[in-house]
Amino acid sequence: MRKTMRCLPVILAAAVLALTACGGAKETKPAGDNNSAGTTAGTQAENTEAASGGDVVLKMSWWGGDTRHEATLKAIEAFEKKYPNIKVEPQYGAWGGWLDQLSVQMAGGTEPDVMQINWNWIYEFSKDGNGYADLNQYKDIIDLSQYPENLLEEMTIDGKLLGIPVSTTGKVFYWNKSTFDKAGIPVPSSFKEMIDAGKVFQEKLGDDYYPMALTPDEQALIMTYYLQQKYDKPWIADGKVNFSVDEVADGIAFIRMLEDNHVLPSQKKLAGDGADTMDKNPNWMNGKYAGFYEWDSSQARFANSLEGDQEFVMGEYPYDYGETKAGTAKISMAFAVSAHSKNPKEAAMLVEYLLNDPEAIKIMGLERGIVANESAQKILSDAGLLEGLTFESNKAAMANAGFALDPYFEDSKLKGSTGLYYEVFEDLSYDNVDPKELAVQLIDGINEVQDSNK
Repeated sequence: MRKTMRCLPVILAAAVLALTACGGAKETKPAGDNNSAGTTAGTQAENTEAASGGDVVLKMSWWGGDTRHEATLKAIEAFEKKYPNIKVEPQYGAWGGWLDQLSVQMAGGTEPDVMQINWNWIYEFSKDGNGYADLNQYKDIIDLSQYPENLLEEMTIDGKLLGIPVSTTGKVFYWNKSTFDKAGIPVPSSFKEMIDAGKVFQEKLGDDYYPMALTPDEQALIMTYYLQQKYDKPWIADGKVNFSVDEVADGIAFIRMLEDNHVLPSQKKLAGDGADTMDKNPNWMNGKYAGFYEWDSSQARFANSLEGDQEFVMGEYPYDYGETKAGTAKISMAFAVSAHSKNPKEAAMLVEYLLNDPEAIKIMGLERGIVANESAQKILSDAGLLEGLTFESNKAAMANAGFALDPYFEDSKLKGSTGLYYEVFEDLSYDNVDPKELAVQLIDGINEVQDSNK
């Protein structure tokens, strides 16, 4: 999610130390109505045109890279032509510091009318269901029939729909086929084949070659994959870790076994590589690390960073420990409307247009990942825009995801270089701490985060 583009000039709110924009307002001259909508969803948006009696100004914010900015600005311009009495002031920039900025805005009630959000932010900013506008109140404007019910449920707290899912993403096994070819073996389709590959890599290619490389955050996800598949139950249930100390110790020991069998480099080895992200790790780029477990929406970064003509492929999901689907999938991002918006109907019209209007769907494409909207999928497919490895990976991820990702799995106290996952798996990797001791530490820490978020 970290983008190279620097944040555009920041505008300071007058009385509140809130960063209210990472871009300036965009002026668009009024134009005639654009009747390009052809679907039921588009017609629904047209029927709301009379909702605005006079000129309305909306603010919309999002983060991303240059291509997302350009596509979104173009879609906003088309919206303004369709509804000349509504002007949209865009606020956009890079990911760095975005959540801190939004936190200040939400605390001061100065957030934009329409916001791009990560799906689990509804649990951070709207635990009681009142942090964002309830979009169930605008069913006559936003066509909700285009979304799978389970995705809408994930955006709902206390019966209130707090955002519309824009896209979905899932964790996928990816491999550098060229390195496996060099070792004389196929890419693995099971954990057993991964373990066997570790020995082959070491013997044929040398100690610096590994079938896979994982940060502690990814190790936590592989651990939960193993546990959920083996014990056929979700990682979290009723706000608590749903596994015993012995079961969690089993999962931690599984990660230890992968390191011991030369499937994964140690955390000490990874730290010595001198790279902040795995796609920039020189040992991934030159083919010495031959696989990873990554979000489908991010795989292109890894494929593009490979040196030379190395072949990058999607792998199968392993089912060594049971038939339970244990992959990880989530709503990657959503659009939400401010609970403080003075023009919530017009804000809902903007959301409806961006997600359901055929013109906007084609303009936005896959800039926010594989779209969750079913009519948008058909429009993009008919236009030849819904294809390629990201799309195929997303289909595989959705088909192999058996449990919803807990909204607090990626809590800042757990994830990242200062989080609990790093602490636990670095202790395991560096000091070979007993898995049972680490299991107690992990369970207690996660339950504490769950309790603090209630």
